[in-house]
Amino acid sequence: MIPEVKTEIIDLGDGRTISLETGKLAKQADGSVVVRMGNAMLLATVVSAKTSDPSMDFLPLTVDYREKFAAAGRFPGGFFKREARPSDQEILTMRLVDRVLRPLFPKDYHAETQVMIQLMSHDEEVMPEALAGLAASTAIQLSDVPFEYPISEVRVARVNGEFVINPTKAQLEESDIDMMIGASEDSVAMVEGEMKEVSEKEMADAIKFAHEAIKVQCQAQKNLAEKVGVKPTREYEPEKENAEMAQKIHDFAYEKCYQIAKDDTGKQERGERFAEVKEECKELFTEEELEADGDLLGKYFGKVQKEAVRNLILDENIRLDGRKTTDIRPIWCEVDYLPSTHGSSIFTRGETQALATVTLGTSREVNVIDLPSEQGEERFYLHYNFPPFSTGEARPLRGTSRREVGHGNLAQRALKGMIPADCPYTVRVVSEVLESNGSSSMATVCAGTMALLDAGIQMKKPVSGIAMGLITDGDKFAVLSDILGDEDHLGDMDFKVTGTEDGITACQMDIKIKGLSYEILETALNQARDGRIHILGKLTDTIPAANQNVKGHAPKIITTTIPENFIGALIGPGGKNIQELQKASETTIVINEDGDQGIVEILGTNQEGIDKVLAHLKALTFKPTVGEVYDVKVVKLLDFGAVVEYLEAPGNEVLLHISELAWERTNNVTDVVNLGDTFKVKYFGVDPKTRKDKVSKKALLQRPPRKEGEGNSERRPKKDFKKKEDNN
Repeated sequence: MIPEVKTEIIDLGDGRTISLETGKLAKQADGSVVVRMGNAMLLATVVSAKTSDPSMDFLPLTVDYREKFAAAGRFPGGFFKREARPSDQEILTMRLVDRVLRPLFPKDYHAETQVMIQLMSHDEEVMPEALAGLAASTAIQLSDVPFEYPISEVRVARVNGEFVINPTKAQLEESDIDMMIGASEDSVAMVEGEMKEVSEKEMADAIKFAHEAIKVQCQAQKNLAEKVGVKPTREYEPEKENAEMAQKIHDFAYEKCYQIAKDDTGKQERGERFAEVKEECKELFTEEELEADGDLLGKYFGKVQKEAVRNLILDENIRLDGRKTTDIRPIWCEVDYLPSTHGSSIFTRGETQALATVTLGTSREVNVIDLPSEQGEERFYLHYNFPPFSTGEARPLRGTSRREVGHGNLAQRALKGMIPADCPYTVRVVSEVLESNGSSSMATVCAGTMALLDAGIQMKKPVSGIAMGLITDGDKFAVLSDILGDEDHLGDMDFKVTGTEDGITACQMDIKIKGLSYEILETALNQARDGRIHILGKLTDTIPAANQNVKGHAPKIITTTIPENFIGALIGPGGKNIQELQKASETTIVINEDGDQGIVEILGTNQEGIDKVLAHLKALTFKPTVGEVYDVKVVKLLDFGAVVEYLEAPGNEVLLHISELAWERTNNVTDVVNLGDTFKVKYFGVDPKTRKDKVSKKALLQRPPRKEGEGNSERRPKKDFKKKEDNN
């Protein structure tokens, strides 16, 4: 039976369209949709369990995004020809979608839920991650899974002053803004991206432009659901509640929590005091009551704690650590802390600390990106590590988390635009978060800046970062600069902004409330700028400018070119020549082909070794110019001349024939030159008779004058022929 397919078309207004199709594929899922733009096609499905674990107090939501190599007609790289664990780029897309979807499921819905998105067909002109949010939300709208309202995500760029929705790769390369925006019809929920030092107003304008496109996509989802037939939302067992217990805990704990929040204590002490009050709450109930509903105590106490902290900020303008809303925590910095690294720094702000290191290498150390939708190399990349001890915890170590990938990517995007295009190194920055109480990713940006300057990377401008928060009750609001971890958890917005003194370079925003006004957004952006500039001053006080040279133990890199036809001679059979040269010079030599040129990178800590390689390359590629004069040295004597070596290209030898030694007749070569002698010769090019290079010493000597009669004596005497008739 041919399936009945329903389709909805979204017009992007510039001749491009996006189609939403359902009814053909994956019909056993709770909801499925194929999103198509050009030749790019994504299949999104949602499945949610019909029952949930009563003991679970959170939504076990999995958002999975994968790009299939077959979608681009390619084989997976590596030994195993099968897609393996997700790449960093796929994980970043999962995070983008998850951050917008998760808040819109009911707070008491705890059924196992999987949203799966896969790229089935790739188009080089379409960036598929821009369609993932739309695909996920549409699949949910076509299901009976409880969800508040449709959302979508778009990528927005600014090319030649004009905003573009879901740009091509070529357009993105020319743009000064690259942002992903997630929103519903009514409010923006997520912003993430990078910019080339744009203003706060320009960033807000880009968000507004993207939001208009998202409104159209949300309406298209509703239209498709109506064509198919809107499914009634499934029934599910809500969380159990005990209003009497909730009230009793509120009455007992609110004032205590309010006072603890007001007392300006450190993270650990504050946590211990809150825990004591929570423990005291247990005494309000009998053993029977705790046996029946004791699992609700933690939830109700958390609500009281959140209410107390928020009210303190809104009513008295006092934060957990006693700061005003615009105050930045105390900062101390240090560079060159680790003696063996190529660059290092410590950045400590309040109870958040990051230790950053920089490692310099050749193009051999680039980060290779091999995806169906993207192939390339990163010569600057940043890794972020968040060990459990940074928050005083002991928990299992299970590899790099999605959070670590996301925070590292944000810091990388913040800094990469300030790495000069002519930087010869591959640069790896690693941030180790040693303490964490809010905004460790922004501490990474600050520490990364100082470590790069310490390593001698000539950054265009230093970059700093700050995390902003928001508390609002609908009428009043407070924008918080440099938020604590608790303020992030209890607040309504987490907004991270990085930039130079001249503009924003990256941002990441998660909004937890509906209908955030652009007035509040712009207030947060302007307040963030003041904080960012304050922090930037602390960085430049510590290290005002980049070190002029790399450290003595750090590798120096020289990049030069040789003609393509010399690459084989440099490498040698089986790599013999280059291996011997690396060993003799104590350097690393990397060769890359670029058209008809070989790009040679020489990396070493010893300048003498680098100079040895440069001399070898010069000798290898040396070609004398006709008519030019060169210094040479006699390296071998023959009966018919001397073998001389060009001093500027050792190893390049040429025969100086005995007839070119002097104007006078030379019987023995040693009458004019001896082994080891140095002098000048003139190069005449290739002798057409011998087909070998011809050089001359005598051509640079003054020709002696001819003796009288010397010219005739050299002529052949004429024979005296008598006329035939004289003999008769």
